[in-house]
Amino acid sequence: MDSNKNDNLKKTSHLKEKGSLNKNAKKVKDELFQKHDFFDPQDLIQVKYEMIRRVQKDGYTVSRASKTFGFSRPSFYEIQNIFEKEGLPGLIPRQRGPKSAHKLSNDVMKYVGQVIQKDQSLRAADLCKLIEKRFGFKIHPRSIERAIARRKKK
Repeated sequence: MDSNKNDNLKKTSHLKEKGSLNKNAKKVKDELFQKHDFFDPQDLIQVKYEMIRRVQKDGYTVSRASKTFGFSRPSFYEIQNIFEKEGLPGLIPRQRGPKSAHKLSNDVMKYVGQVIQKDQSLRAADLCKLIEKRFGFKIHPRSIERAIARRKKK
Protein backbone atom coordinates (compact mmCIF):
# COMPACT_ATOMS: atom_id res chain seq x y z
CA MET A 1 0.00 0.00 0.00
CA ASP A 2 1.48 3.37 -0.94
CA SER A 3 1.92 6.23 1.53
CA ASN A 4 -0.96 8.32 0.14
CA LYS A 5 -3.51 5.50 0.52
CA ASN A 6 -2.24 4.79 4.03
CA ASP A 7 -2.58 8.49 4.96
CA ASN A 8 -6.14 8.55 3.56
CA LEU A 9 -7.07 5.48 5.59
CA LYS A 10 -5.63 7.05 8.73
CA LYS A 11 -7.54 10.27 8.13
CA THR A 12 -10.78 8.40 7.43
CA SER A 13 -10.31 6.36 10.59
CA HIS A 14 -9.61 9.51 12.61
CA LEU A 15 -12.68 11.31 11.20
CA LYS A 16 -14.85 8.30 12.03
CA GLU A 17 -13.42 8.09 15.55
CA LYS A 18 -14.18 11.78 16.17
CA GLY A 19 -17.69 11.51 14.69
CA SER A 20 -16.95 13.87 11.81
CA LEU A 21 -16.84 11.39 8.93
CA ASN A 22 -19.27 12.49 6.23
CA LYS A 23 -21.32 9.38 5.46
CA ASN A 24 -22.70 11.13 2.39
CA ALA A 25 -19.33 12.08 0.89
CA LYS A 26 -20.41 10.79 -2.53
CA LYS A 27 -23.20 13.39 -2.61
CA VAL A 28 -20.70 16.27 -2.43
CA LYS A 29 -20.53 17.59 -6.01
CA ASP A 30 -18.84 20.95 -5.41
CA GLU A 31 -16.06 21.60 -7.91
CA LEU A 32 -13.49 22.44 -5.21
CA PHE A 33 -14.00 19.01 -3.68
CA GLN A 34 -13.78 17.37 -7.10
CA LYS A 35 -10.62 19.16 -8.31
CA HIS A 36 -8.43 19.82 -5.26
CA ASP A 37 -7.02 17.31 -2.78
CA PHE A 38 -7.13 19.90 0.00
CA PHE A 39 -10.93 19.70 0.00
CA ASP A 40 -12.02 16.36 1.46
CA PRO A 41 -15.69 15.37 0.98
CA GLN A 42 -15.29 12.91 3.86
CA ASP A 43 -14.52 15.73 6.32
CA LEU A 44 -18.00 16.71 7.49
CA ILE A 45 -16.85 19.89 9.23
CA GLN A 46 -15.06 21.13 6.11
CA VAL A 47 -18.06 20.27 3.92
CA LYS A 48 -20.46 22.17 6.20
CA TYR A 49 -18.18 25.19 6.38
CA GLU A 50 -17.66 25.34 2.61
CA MET A 51 -21.41 25.00 2.03
CA ILE A 52 -22.08 28.03 4.25
CA ARG A 53 -19.20 29.94 2.68
CA ARG A 54 -20.52 29.29 -0.82
CA VAL A 55 -23.81 30.95 0.12
CA GLN A 56 -22.35 33.85 2.12
CA LYS A 57 -19.31 34.69 -0.03
CA ASP A 58 -19.84 33.16 -3.47
CA GLY A 59 -23.53 34.00 -3.87
CA TYR A 60 -24.88 30.46 -4.14
CA THR A 61 -28.56 30.08 -3.37
CA VAL A 62 -29.41 27.93 -0.39
CA SER A 63 -31.04 25.40 -2.71
CA ARG A 64 -27.97 25.17 -4.94
CA ALA A 65 -25.53 24.89 -2.03
CA SER A 66 -27.64 22.29 -0.24
CA LYS A 67 -27.90 20.15 -3.35
CA THR A 68 -24.21 20.59 -4.24
CA PHE A 69 -23.04 19.56 -0.77
CA GLY A 70 -25.55 16.75 -0.19
CA PHE A 71 -27.76 18.36 2.46
CA SER A 72 -31.43 19.30 2.64
CA ARG A 73 -32.41 22.97 2.81
CA PRO A 74 -33.65 22.62 6.42
CA SER A 75 -30.29 21.07 7.32
CA PHE A 76 -28.50 24.01 5.70
CA TYR A 77 -30.43 26.49 7.83
CA GLU A 78 -29.77 24.47 10.97
CA ILE A 79 -26.04 24.28 10.18
CA GLN A 80 -25.92 27.99 9.37
CA ASN A 81 -27.72 28.90 12.59
CA ILE A 82 -25.34 26.83 14.72
CA PHE A 83 -22.34 28.32 12.90
CA GLU A 84 -23.57 31.88 13.53
CA LYS A 85 -24.05 31.15 17.23
CA GLU A 86 -20.97 29.01 17.94
CA GLY A 87 -18.55 29.47 15.05
CA LEU A 88 -16.47 26.61 13.70
CA PRO A 89 -16.72 24.47 16.89
CA GLY A 90 -20.50 24.43 16.36
CA LEU A 91 -19.99 22.40 13.19
CA ILE A 92 -18.51 19.49 15.15
CA PRO A 93 -21.16 16.77 15.39
CA ARG A 94 -22.61 16.20 18.84
CA GLN A 95 -23.91 13.09 20.54
CA ARG A 96 -27.62 12.75 19.87
CA GLY A 97 -30.26 12.10 22.49
CA PRO A 98 -30.07 12.41 26.25
CA LYS A 99 -26.58 12.72 27.71
CA SER A 100 -27.44 10.90 30.92
CA ALA A 101 -30.15 8.88 32.60
CA HIS A 102 -32.28 11.99 33.02
CA LYS A 103 -35.38 10.19 34.31
CA LEU A 104 -33.44 8.24 36.88
CA SER A 105 -32.67 11.13 39.20
CA ASN A 106 -31.14 10.72 42.64
CA ASP A 107 -34.64 10.61 44.18
CA VAL A 108 -35.75 7.84 41.84
CA MET A 109 -32.58 5.82 42.37
CA LYS A 110 -32.85 6.28 46.13
CA TYR A 111 -36.38 4.87 45.90
CA VAL A 112 -35.17 1.97 43.73
CA GLY A 113 -32.46 1.21 46.30
CA GLN A 114 -35.00 1.16 49.11
CA VAL A 115 -37.40 -1.08 47.20
CA ILE A 116 -34.64 -3.53 46.24
CA GLN A 117 -33.41 -3.60 49.82
CA LYS A 118 -36.91 -4.68 50.96
CA ASP A 119 -37.37 -7.24 48.15
CA GLN A 120 -34.30 -8.41 46.26
CA SER A 121 -36.37 -10.71 44.04
CA LEU A 122 -37.79 -7.74 42.10
CA ARG A 123 -36.86 -7.64 38.42
CA ALA A 124 -36.31 -4.50 36.36
CA ALA A 125 -39.80 -4.84 34.83
CA ASP A 126 -41.29 -4.85 38.35
CA LEU A 127 -39.28 -1.76 39.23
CA CYS A 128 -40.61 -0.02 36.10
CA LYS A 129 -44.18 -0.51 37.29
CA LEU A 130 -43.35 0.76 40.77
CA ILE A 131 -41.56 3.83 39.37
CA GLU A 132 -44.47 4.63 37.09
CA LYS A 133 -46.92 4.32 39.97
CA ARG A 134 -44.80 6.44 42.33
CA PHE A 135 -43.31 9.07 39.98
CA GLY A 136 -45.78 9.11 37.07
CA PHE A 137 -43.47 8.31 34.15
CA LYS A 138 -42.48 5.23 32.21
CA ILE A 139 -38.95 3.90 32.05
CA HIS A 140 -37.47 1.02 30.11
CA PRO A 141 -36.28 -1.97 32.18
CA ARG A 142 -32.86 -1.85 30.52
CA SER A 143 -32.42 1.76 31.70
CA ILE A 144 -32.96 0.63 35.27
CA GLU A 145 -30.53 -2.28 34.85
CA ARG A 146 -27.85 0.10 33.53
CA ALA A 147 -28.43 2.61 36.32
CA ILE A 148 -28.16 -0.10 38.97
CA ALA A 149 -24.95 -1.38 37.37
CA ARG A 150 -23.50 2.16 37.38
CA ARG A 151 -24.33 2.53 41.08
CA LYS A 152 -22.62 -0.78 41.86
CA LYS A 153 -19.44 0.40 40.09
CA LYS A 154 -19.25 3.45 42.33
